[in-house]
Amino acid sequence: MGGQYRITGDNYPRMRRPRGRRRLAFLIVASVTALGLIGWGTLQLIDVFTGGDKAVAAGTKSGCASKASPSATASGASTASASAGTPPRPGQITVNVFNATPRSGLAKETADELKKRGFRIGDVGNAPKAYDKKVDGAGILLGAKGAAQAALPVLNTQLSGAQLKTDGRAKADQVDLILGTGFRNLTVKEDADKALAVLAQPRPTPSATKNGC
Repeated sequence: MGGQYRITGDNYPRMRRPRGRRRLAFLIVASVTALGLIGWGTLQLIDVFTGGDKAVAAGTKSGCASKASPSATASGASTASASAGTPPRPGQITVNVFNATPRSGLAKETADELKKRGFRIGDVGNAPKAYDKKVDGAGILLGAKGAAQAALPVLNTQLSGAQLKTDGRAKADQVDLILGTGFRNLTVKEDADKALAVLAQPRPTPSATKNGC
């Protein structure tokens, strides 16, 4: 080239990009990267504090769902009823009534009232020497070990405050009522009937709450 713009020497100007554009591009890339990291971190924190899908799956497997299915509820109720069992009716229990007090005729009066309430009556008379004049409370209900969760609780609805004991007898449906010096009367029939109705209701087994659901 000639004239006013003639270039002389061996040094030529270098063509460089403006520094402003490079800084702008760097800032954009850095901003996008930072936003991505923040979003990923937020998702991780949510999973940590909520337990994520794994916790939901684990809860479902363990049977702790917020609402049980109708079939599961029915099955649990039937199992609880079967485990609890049904207590015997008064007519299935034979009661021997013994008087351990100085009051005469007390055993017969009590036996007659129990008979009116549906119980079968066995022996009636004075208490054996092991108990005669030695029972301070309302009385003692005595039966086989198998009667502890059956006949004895049923008879206990008729005499509040009685002491329940078991012995080595074989028959679980035959129990003794030994009247003590603290005996006044049997439980009022209306109250005894209510207690029998409550006793007949099935109770849930403790295993239903073991898993904490």
